[in-house]
Amino acid sequence: MTEVLVLVDHVDGAVRKTTTELLTIAATIGEPSAVFVGGGFDAARDTLARYGAAKVYRVETPDVTDYLVAPVAEALAQLVERTSPAAVLLPSNAETKEVAARLAIKTGSGLITDAVAVDPDLTTTQSVFAGSYAVRSKVTTGTPVITVKPNSATPQEAPGAAADEVFEPVISDAAKTARVTERTPRASTGRPDLTEAAIVVSGGRGTNGDFAAVEAFADALGAAVGASRAAVDAGWYPHANQVGQTGKTVSPQLYVANGISGAIQHRAGMQTSKTIVAVNKDEEAPIFELVDFGVVGDLFSVLPKATEGIQQAKG
Repeated sequence: MTEVLVLVDHVDGAVRKTTTELLTIAATIGEPSAVFVGGGFDAARDTLARYGAAKVYRVETPDVTDYLVAPVAEALAQLVERTSPAAVLLPSNAETKEVAARLAIKTGSGLITDAVAVDPDLTTTQSVFAGSYAVRSKVTTGTPVITVKPNSATPQEAPGAAADEVFEPVISDAAKTARVTERTPRASTGRPDLTEAAIVVSGGRGTNGDFAAVEAFADALGAAVGASRAAVDAGWYPHANQVGQTGKTVSPQLYVANGISGAIQHRAGMQTSKTIVAVNKDEEAPIFELVDFGVVGDLFSVLPKATEGIQQAKG
């Protein structure tokens, strides 16, 4: 069976959900082989094996781990040359999309970014023009290089051997021109990562800067918290939480927009969500054109009642 290379997304060996999704997709195409860059493999082995990784290529050389994206692309290119995989799958984020682009150039391959589905024959589905259209695409040249958005597949456990092999690529001097001098872990909020969360609860201009009700509702649901550009520009919430064309693109199972008008800039970042709910005092707000369920009301009245109801249902 032909290998499918999956770049592992992890933090010190803690494998993120995006990787288990990619391994699940890879299993429908061929034999999943994980590419693990950095330290912490012992912590990651069980998860990779549980979700079907038959092999794991460990890239631990400082020539890769101490630099930015270019050495990772070179390492993957050398693995592609060695293994002739059916495809290379990467999670869709700013860093890995740059890796994917460099890899495609190095291997003379076609590149597809931000896929929301990948068929066994490697035909992909993408959501374009702010979610207005779905496009079906397929790479016709070289080894398909595909980045996949979070929440595009349901992880399925399928035990694999996760037989590991240390792979030592030869990295060029040109790839080592941007060195990482310091890493500072981001303070944990106790909430899921915005781009990976199955549920996202966002607040906008209608919060008037008070996100307490939004955060309480999100915590009751175990959700991530997002914000519109208006809320971020006003200094009410960090830019890292911005959802929209100039922020992060999310595609959760459930998206709840509170006090957000629904400008195209925001819609571009959340329109592919599976189910969309909006709470807004303005019944003419454009967001209601998009939603599956809408509540016309004051979020400061609606959200506390919804939060209380969820907590009661949990017992």
